[in-house]
Amino acid sequence: MKKNYQKIISLGVLLSISVGLSAQTNDSLRVKTVEEVKITVGSRNKNRVATDTAVPVDVINISAQGVLSPQTDLNQILNFAAPSFTSNTATVADGTDHIDPAQLRGLGPDQVLVLLNGKRRHTSSLVNINGTPGRGSVGTDLNAIPAFAIDRLEVLRDGASAQYGSDAIAGVINVAMKRATNQLTAAITAGSFNSQGANDHIGGWDGGKYQVDLNYGAKLGEKGFINFTGSLMTRNDTQRAKPRTGTIFNAYNAIEKRALENGVNISSLFSNIGNTPNTTQIVDYIHQYATGVNYFSSAQQNAIQSANTIAGLQTALNFDVTDNELPYRGFNREDFNMRVGQSKLKSGQLYVNSEFDLGSNITGYAFGGYSYRNGNAAGFYRLPNQSRTATSIYPNGFLPEIGSDVIDLSFAAGIKGKLGRFNYDVSNTFGKNSFDYAIKNTANASMPYPSKTEFDAGALAFSQNTINADFDTKVDVLKGLNLAFGGEGRFENFKISAGEEASYALYDINGNIQTPLSAADLKPTDFYGATRPGGSQVFPGFRPENAINKGRNSFALYSDNELDVTDKWLLSVALRFENYSDFGSTFNYKFATRYKITDNINVRGALSTGFRAPSLHQIYFNSTSTQFVGGSAFEVGTFSNDSKIADMLGIDKLKQEKSSSYSAGFAAKIPSAKLAITVDGYYIRINDRIVLTDQFSRPGGNPAPGSPNAVLNGLFDQANANAATFFANAIDTQTKGIEAVISHKASFSGVRLNSDFSLTVSKTNRLGEIHSSGVLQNAGQVNRYYSEASRVYLEEAIPRFKSSLINTLEFSKLSFMMKNVYFGKVTDPNTVDVNGNGQIDAIVVNGQAVENEHPVWGAKVITDFSVAYKFTKQVSLTIGANNIFDIYPDLNYGPVAAKRPTGIDANGNVVYGTATSTVDLSNANQFVYSRNVSQFGMNGRFLFARINMNF
Repeated sequence: MKKNYQKIISLGVLLSISVGLSAQTNDSLRVKTVEEVKITVGSRNKNRVATDTAVPVDVINISAQGVLSPQTDLNQILNFAAPSFTSNTATVADGTDHIDPAQLRGLGPDQVLVLLNGKRRHTSSLVNINGTPGRGSVGTDLNAIPAFAIDRLEVLRDGASAQYGSDAIAGVINVAMKRATNQLTAAITAGSFNSQGANDHIGGWDGGKYQVDLNYGAKLGEKGFINFTGSLMTRNDTQRAKPRTGTIFNAYNAIEKRALENGVNISSLFSNIGNTPNTTQIVDYIHQYATGVNYFSSAQQNAIQSANTIAGLQTALNFDVTDNELPYRGFNREDFNMRVGQSKLKSGQLYVNSEFDLGSNITGYAFGGYSYRNGNAAGFYRLPNQSRTATSIYPNGFLPEIGSDVIDLSFAAGIKGKLGRFNYDVSNTFGKNSFDYAIKNTANASMPYPSKTEFDAGALAFSQNTINADFDTKVDVLKGLNLAFGGEGRFENFKISAGEEASYALYDINGNIQTPLSAADLKPTDFYGATRPGGSQVFPGFRPENAINKGRNSFALYSDNELDVTDKWLLSVALRFENYSDFGSTFNYKFATRYKITDNINVRGALSTGFRAPSLHQIYFNSTSTQFVGGSAFEVGTFSNDSKIADMLGIDKLKQEKSSSYSAGFAAKIPSAKLAITVDGYYIRINDRIVLTDQFSRPGGNPAPGSPNAVLNGLFDQANANAATFFANAIDTQTKGIEAVISHKASFSGVRLNSDFSLTVSKTNRLGEIHSSGVLQNAGQVNRYYSEASRVYLEEAIPRFKSSLINTLEFSKLSFMMKNVYFGKVTDPNTVDVNGNGQIDAIVVNGQAVENEHPVWGAKVITDFSVAYKFTKQVSLTIGANNIFDIYPDLNYGPVAAKRPTGIDANGNVVYGTATSTVDLSNANQFVYSRNVSQFGMNGRFLFARINMNF
């Protein structure tokens, strides 16, 4: 019934305002129309407006949208306002829970350049290495900029490396800060999720969010200004799991609990169960306290009492007691749920923007800010029956937490003016982002009892300093020539700081760090003899071997010129030469043109080359982390691209990505109908695209000393890893798409109706063969170099069809906004028997059977609605909802038994095993919705109220 209501209301809105379709390019809540806004990106002609450019530029009035929008952070504002933009909050993804990857045109987070007031913005220090869209990339942390400090966004949807340098393959986002003076504006926002799925599907309210924003501007002299923005925010976590299924307690856990109740900690009596002087004492205690477990059957009690050795007791106690032990301890299965949903977060931000006179024809400016965020996200629950759980400390298991301190600092200053016929702008821009890891409510299972429960796991930091000198002038050639040229010097640094020893170390039973030569009986185990892992659970700290402090510099010269050949014909040419200290030089160009068929119809097109330098993070990042695949934990080492192990596997040093872009489109206006339309198509080819490989396994076995496999084993062991990943220039890709924007404004009888419609359709796929080495080909490892999961993340993990319809209506003191966003289908990188034929279908890739039967999560429409009432000129109240119809993604797959491929036969056909195996993508009912991909999140309906003040 609820879905029917949604369809009826949405259809009614579409029909009633079909004449008023429009797009984010002409944002409805705008002080100036798009035609009046002089843009910063896409053209260095300071008099060029968005509708007059040779390439598509969207202008989004963030300042005006903030009154009615349910979203308050920049990533989500863009996700719901700009179909070409995608960003979603991750869950149970380590650091990615705290910094959201953002993508433009379906390309990577690191293939879009972000500017602040026209100056290059630094990237995050975080590398996305877990299973989320944008895996393997390093993006810009847009949420470090408070939305309340922003006047507007300019989104250049075209390749622009020849104009702005590295990263601008998909386009450029320029954040223009507020310049207002003589007014104080404030917003107090409070909201929470009120959803059927809240509180682990009990319903009610969770994930409360409270935010206070202030902005004040004052004049500096006659023409200058200074504008301050402060923002404080706190949000609680959401929980979207269902009652945990499967085994939680075994028989040993039950006996251990009875002993603990009598002051005896059995698990503290051994580190290695096969090498302890307390064997007799352990056996006696188990015999003694087993009698206190009243639900053991007579046969079970007899087996326990008859076993007089550890080996015998391991066999006798190897059974599930969960359903009986839970009520004894006063727990339900829900008490062992993970925290699946949004993470906890507290933040404070202070930003300033200023401009001031320094003399005749000289203006100074300075801007920047400070952002501090403290986050808390949880990992996989460590259950009592698992070897990585130190039950001597946590008899009921534990939910480890990743605490983060993310500090983002930026400051830019410069002077601009006129020298003769030339305008000049000389500036210095510094930015730094740091990410400190504090692991809480956890343990290092290899430490002797009692272990620490909190660890300093180290930190990441990235800094960037950019010096720019820009010049432009107008020349009286034909209808006007705008010449612009300049230079840029950029200095970057990436740093990994080691954590405390206990956060990464794998100890032996004597408290010494294990080596590859450590004897098996010196390695800590659980009661059943399973070896315990080292490091702080959920996130092992960075080791001293991981610690690096690497820098590089680059220098560029550019020329960016526009010629109005006639009143109707515009030509644009840009050239850029750039040299990097670590990989050499690159030269790029761009040609663009626009022709006015009439005063109201333009056609435009562009072709360009581009590049993206591999980030310092991708070249030098290295660590060991715990990653769960199919519910099983793996200690995965990410090895730097210049490491010995990478060289042994034939993985080449990283080089820049190179792109070729082509676009064509038109823009049309019908003034009498107040209607504007733009349509643009594009094609982007990227060669040598950098990806994060799949996991290469430790060779294992007992290879001959000095042999390649023996060396590899040693390198894996040094990193405490049983699998390895690398960054590599693995593939070439092509991306093609169409973007359309339609806008309309109407007014009648004191009512103003503005409507925005936009859509994007895109497709990305690999071109040619995988760029693997002979070593990998001979070892049959090409499919791990670029895996099927990597293909899905690259090609199908974000919506390839997305559209939005935004309507705002203003009448007297009332304002209304309805926003419908269509999120297209996405593909999950995991595999399962989707079609129910009893097997997980596979294809043959590079001579191997590769599973390719993936869940596809269906398209959804998310509706936002809000209303504002202006009590006075100074005070208004907004109430509304994001996802008002409480829509969720499709349900994930629980346990499914199916046959899996075992290889290929002599004829090249896939062979399937005779026995079935069970795949549970929900991980024992915890991931009710996919944690790997999501179009719009998994939190349901969000209700909010906001007081807006302007003095």
